[in-house]
Amino acid sequence: MTQLRGADILARALAQSGTRHLFSLSGNHIMSVYDAALDARLAITHVRHEGAAVHMADAWGRLTGAPGIALLTGGPGHANGIGALYTALAAESPMVMLSGAAPLAETGRGAFQELSQAELAAPVTKASWTARRAESLGADIARALRIARAGRPGPVHVSLPFDVLEAKVGSAPAVADAEFEPVAQPLADAAADAALEEIARAKRPLIVVGPALANAHALRERLALAAGAPVVCMESPRGMNDASLGAYPDVLMEADLIVLIGKQPDFSLRFGAAAAAARYAVIEPDAGVLERASAMLGADRVALAALADSTAAVEALTARAAPRRAASAWSSDVEAAVRYRPPEWSRIVSGPASPLHPVEVGRAARALVEKSPDAVLIIDGGEYGQWAQACVTAPTRLINGIAGSIGSAIPFALAARIARPGAPVVALLGDGTFGFHMAEFDTAARAQLPFIAIVGNDACWNAEHQIQLRAYGRGRAHGCELLPARYDKAVAALGGHGEWVTRAADLPAALERAAGSGLPACVNVMIERVAAPAVTRAVPRPAGVVHR
Repeated sequence: MTQLRGADILARALAQSGTRHLFSLSGNHIMSVYDAALDARLAITHVRHEGAAVHMADAWGRLTGAPGIALLTGGPGHANGIGALYTALAAESPMVMLSGAAPLAETGRGAFQELSQAELAAPVTKASWTARRAESLGADIARALRIARAGRPGPVHVSLPFDVLEAKVGSAPAVADAEFEPVAQPLADAAADAALEEIARAKRPLIVVGPALANAHALRERLALAAGAPVVCMESPRGMNDASLGAYPDVLMEADLIVLIGKQPDFSLRFGAAAAAARYAVIEPDAGVLERASAMLGADRVALAALADSTAAVEALTARAAPRRAASAWSSDVEAAVRYRPPEWSRIVSGPASPLHPVEVGRAARALVEKSPDAVLIIDGGEYGQWAQACVTAPTRLINGIAGSIGSAIPFALAARIARPGAPVVALLGDGTFGFHMAEFDTAARAQLPFIAIVGNDACWNAEHQIQLRAYGRGRAHGCELLPARYDKAVAALGGHGEWVTRAADLPAALERAAGSGLPACVNVMIERVAAPAVTRAVPRPAGVVHR
């Protein structure tokens, strides 16, 4: 009788779920999974740092809706991946981190790389546990994938002890396809109707959705048309001051009803104080968050509290809305505020021997991205990232997210290239951010994953530098300097294409060469040190304007 290893059971379960790609860095504890992946036809993208594998799984989850899978070794490999889980958790990204682990039989005896891995991952995951039996690994995988997609999506961790993976069994219990699927939480018809009635009664209603719906543009547009109310997605750590949302604070503070769909009234909404006079309807997939939101906002301000998955809620509201009311002047005002950018930006031009202003980089990047409707735009955090988010848009966009982390852009780009093989991928990131995962250009070259990284190089950790200038003064600004390094040459040495740009006039041609190279490319642009944009309209709207 043929015997199966635990690793074989695990790999077969992943294949049964529809998984085809693993993002991984090899190590002693998981080599049996590498072996089993061959028979299960699971492709492995082998990275240079475990954090990159987790970021790639995160990006996969955001782009496809199917959980991305990061496969790490135990101990230090597992620990290296932990930080990236926080980014995925805040971004509500479905993914699973599988980590090899010390043998169960040696637990508590000082085993090689023994670590309380499940406990370490617990604070940054929806669920975290250690597999106990080879026979049940299929059920463990099904459970992990189910939890990752259920309710508010997010990361899940499972530790895989070496002896569980290596154990041989005659057979394993079959796992039904349905066990991989989350239990749906639809929005009740009565709750949908109540929310729509609140929207109809309001003069200035605003629907705010969370990160899980960041790339669901068509879904959001249908809801806005059906409900006759503007829909805005908030997914930035800058909250109300998200540069990509223009003059959004102006209209947010005027709203008299805010419908939160999967969007927590957290720091990004100033815990509900952003629109002090507004009432709220809260539609939330997590019962605990729903209870907390209701308590935080206060019973007198919560017109409706309902439990439902975000996508299901939007679909229910859209289906039951028609015909409610036509879009109002208020909807047009919100759209105009979000689109608003200061007109003086269009007049920013650097001198022939001066570093570029980030706006100039944004103009050139926007022209590149707009050439393809399928382009995937990736933007990291920091001051340069905020300028990029304000200046460049695309139907599909990944940013660092609510966590406010940096360093994910290059791994995101690699995963995007695999998830969308025919789409150009453009990443904008600062020089500080670039250093986190520069070695992944080696991964991109090995795996033949061309993309373009446009690096804004101001030789500085500029976000922190700007804090020092504001809070302590120029004389006490220190510790944030970097070298004006030739990152383009480093990328060329790793098998990619490099461009160095010091003049605005040279940037479009450099981007064209990078795009035409067919290689992972770095366009290293020397930029000014400027603070992130504060988008405010030059002429405020008159106070007391009432929109009908």
